[in-house]
Amino acid sequence: MLGVAGLKNRESFMDVYLNPAISEGYVRLLYPDKPRHPRQKYLLTVKGLALYNELTS
Repeated sequence: MLGVAGLKNRESFMDVYLNPAISEGYVRLLYPDKPRHPRQKYLLTVKGLALYNELTS
């Protein structure tokens, strides 16, 4: 995701983009109780998918 956003600093990406998206309900964690799970993934919620479809249409 960092490469797509054109960022190099992981902490900045987490603070500015990913954590707000999670708290607003656009993105959810695959393993929410274990944020450092080795197979952790970030998934779009219904709200996030609706926004994505609106922006790409």
